[in-house]
Amino acid sequence: MNLTDDKYSKYALVREMLETADVIRNFDPECAAAFADSLSQENRLFFTGEGSSRIFPAKRAMYEAMKTGFPLPMATDGATQAMEYDLSRHAVLAASNSGKTKEVVRLFKGLNAKGHKHTYGVMAHAGAPLAEISKKAHVLTCGPEKAVAATKSVVEQALFYQAVLAKLRKSAMTELPAAAAAVKAALELSIDPEYTKAVASAPVIYFSGRNNGVAEELTLKTNEITRKKSAFLEGTYAVHGIEEVMNPDEVVVLVEPFPDEEEKFSQVLKTGVGMRVIAISTRQTSFPTILIPSVKGYDEYVQLAAGWNLLVEVGIRLGIDPDKPVRARKVGNEFLG
Repeated sequence: MNLTDDKYSKYALVREMLETADVIRNFDPECAAAFADSLSQENRLFFTGEGSSRIFPAKRAMYEAMKTGFPLPMATDGATQAMEYDLSRHAVLAASNSGKTKEVVRLFKGLNAKGHKHTYGVMAHAGAPLAEISKKAHVLTCGPEKAVAATKSVVEQALFYQAVLAKLRKSAMTELPAAAAAVKAALELSIDPEYTKAVASAPVIYFSGRNNGVAEELTLKTNEITRKKSAFLEGTYAVHGIEEVMNPDEVVVLVEPFPDEEEKFSQVLKTGVGMRVIAISTRQTSFPTILIPSVKGYDEYVQLAAGWNLLVEVGIRLGIDPDKPVRARKVGNEFLG
């Protein structure tokens, strides 16, 4: 997709997606210094939020922490479920694009009432309710989003969490320019029309991949952008029983598939079910592959961008206006107190 063709440029969603590269390029990791200073005394981190504000930012941060041996225990769940937890030993980080998501505000008010002193909010709007009830608040710099589907804000939320963890382990985010260029390339690459056709014609689109927020976030974006049903198949779940109810007209999109599992995926999904399998990967897989560049420490952002690109092509092929959903709202459940 690009901004020189009206079929793309007329949509706020596309314009905001394409702004993401600049969000990455202009991101200042020092914005996380105050958070990191406070969190350096904490023993556990709990990430919360709803929908896109939690899925990719929180799970990507936890995935990176596990890969790099980061010592602080971390967990994540939605804010309403979190109200049932004992979070007294956790610093609680909540991301909400609007800063007025009802579930998050309710959780923080409940924690404050219990005397919890370690609540941190990340939002795109200054003066939002979440800022007023957080020990510390950070306001994103990506600017407002007109599209209902969150895109550039999700990426900046993830970058902020990444910067916080980098500060805590005293490392630098030196590859931001390379990451920005890779994301731009993934957003602008030409998707094979056969891939677009296969996904557009499928009644259900499955995304399979690591539990790092990418495939799960693309599952949500499928609903918002293509109006199709979708499901997230974590890890190798796709070959552990769900094939019993899959159909040949459905599609699985593998995000950076595990090399050792490709043969099994092919055997079960292509041969067994007879369905189409497409991969998004930094290498040529044994499946039809959308090839993307790799930047160490930032591959998840590039994978997400390539998935957005595919979904936009599918939505346009289906004649859908992604800026005008029928039921979905920018703030799913707004705090009105």
